[in-house]
Amino acid sequence: MSDFPWVAVLVAYAVGSIPTAYIAGRALKGVDLRTVGSGNLGATNVYRELGTWPALAVLFADAAKGALPILLFRHSAVGELQQLALAAAAILGHAKPAFLGWRGGGKGVATTAGAFAAIAPIPLVGALVAFSLAVGLTRWISLGSMVGATVLPLLLYFERGGTELTGGAATIGAFVIWLHRANIRRIIAGTEPRFTTPGSAKP
Repeated sequence: MSDFPWVAVLVAYAVGSIPTAYIAGRALKGVDLRTVGSGNLGATNVYRELGTWPALAVLFADAAKGALPILLFRHSAVGELQQLALAAAAILGHAKPAFLGWRGGGKGVATTAGAFAAIAPIPLVGALVAFSLAVGLTRWISLGSMVGATVLPLLLYFERGGTELTGGAATIGAFVIWLHRANIRRIIAGTEPRFTTPGSAKP
């Protein structure tokens, strides 16, 4: 573990900082997605403003930002702590992107999913099921994201016990929930937009 190239953490942060939603908005519609819709640089806002295929592309790219640093440095990231450092750096980069002046990023959900797809795929699948159920019942993407962020460390605990990975996932989950604090206020106030598919009825 002492041979781990900690510069890889900076690489992970730089990869996470690539503002894929911002690039998509500028390239496809000439718009800064931070100024329209929810103002969030995530796949949900891309879906609402640009459509289905751009949203899927951004979702995949944001997940890849979490997975790629871990896969690239897997030969060196032999311990949970090192893998967590790479995941956390990529997620922080997505939320606070250096390329956009460390502000106006996304909420880290897809990047977290990508990172844990590389680290612990089975608990991630369970978290995605919980996310899907929450969204299916409420049509709130934000609530589903917070449910998934809560369930992931619990499933990791059942799979691996109270390890560094479980504690790190809980910390990352808490960070993701903190990034959703405005959504929490809107959910309480009943003003949080619900997810709708094209042609579906509005709430």
